[in-house]
Amino acid sequence: MNITHVVENLNRGGLERVVLDLVKLQQQQGHHCQVICLFERGALAYELDAAGIPVHACEKRKGFDFKALSRVRQLIRAHRTEVLHSHNAVAHYLAVLASLGLGVGRVINTRHGMGGMQRWNRAEMLYRASLVRTDAVAMVCEAACDGAIEHGLVPRRKLRVVPNGLRVQEFTVASPAAREHLRQALGLSPQTRLVGTVGRLNWAKDQAGLIRAFRRVHGQLPDSALVLIGDGNLRPELEACARDEGVAGAVHFLGDRSDARDLLQGLDVFVLSSVSEGYSMALLEASATALPIVATDVGGNREIVRDGSTGYMVPARDADALAEAILLLLREPNRAARYGAAARAMMEAGGSLEAMAVRYAALYDPRKPGA
Repeated sequence: MNITHVVENLNRGGLERVVLDLVKLQQQQGHHCQVICLFERGALAYELDAAGIPVHACEKRKGFDFKALSRVRQLIRAHRTEVLHSHNAVAHYLAVLASLGLGVGRVINTRHGMGGMQRWNRAEMLYRASLVRTDAVAMVCEAACDGAIEHGLVPRRKLRVVPNGLRVQEFTVASPAAREHLRQALGLSPQTRLVGTVGRLNWAKDQAGLIRAFRRVHGQLPDSALVLIGDGNLRPELEACARDEGVAGAVHFLGDRSDARDLLQGLDVFVLSSVSEGYSMALLEASATALPIVATDVGGNREIVRDGSTGYMVPARDADALAEAILLLLREPNRAARYGAAARAMMEAGGSLEAMAVRYAALYDPRKPGA
């Protein structure tokens, strides 16, 4: 089957990680895949280069760009695309427009988050219009599916739920040796307890709220440190927040890292403080690493973190509740270890990349069950 995926770019992020892993698996299964990036190729494109999978950049300019649209159309036609799979709103309506009249057999879209459902801006209006030429829309969690129905984003008959998955077997569980290594790398004492998170430094992840919660944690457990893995436009603001909260010396900004999976192994507790989420890849990766988790109760987080079993759920924007849950896990390492082991077992049972690919295969071929 000839499959074309359309994304904005392949920079580091949860959406991009899902696309990379899915495309590589589809290629291994015998399909012929290509990825079209509307803008730049992105920092992760090299992974597909190494796998012999074409990645094309269209260098789209702001606003309507006829040249970029023509490039997308040319690439779809040249690949003899049978399945056109776009990711998120902008990539979808432009892919649909570019493919008109080319005889593409199936047009599938995945919405990877909860954003845009309540907005009636130009992009969302174009997205809604493009659904006339769309066979199915995959939402990455039940919460997103419910939201799409509630806000009239997608006709109910076209909606499907396809949770994200990952290669669980590629994740090494957290260990004392990995924790010792990370503490040494950060210049910390062996007794330091590490609380960490992974994600872009932006408003949706609310790392400022996490820093405020960590001030309370650090006040009660001075031998603790906070590790922020990822970068973004809010980094200067967040560094200032750490200074204002009096914990700058205990908050470590590691930036955009290609070894994020290795760094996860050195944490004691993983925290996701988001105010908006879809089906978080960061939570899936932390679970696969056997980390106990504290997460805010937004989006699909509750579908990943089992409260009182693999971690704790707390309200968004509640620094006190976030701090209390973190402290519970840091003070009870045996409980934290049980929660981490349960998270890994959950991923092994149903969070695999292969399970996700099977669901997409059913959308690609309407003759298969579940399409």
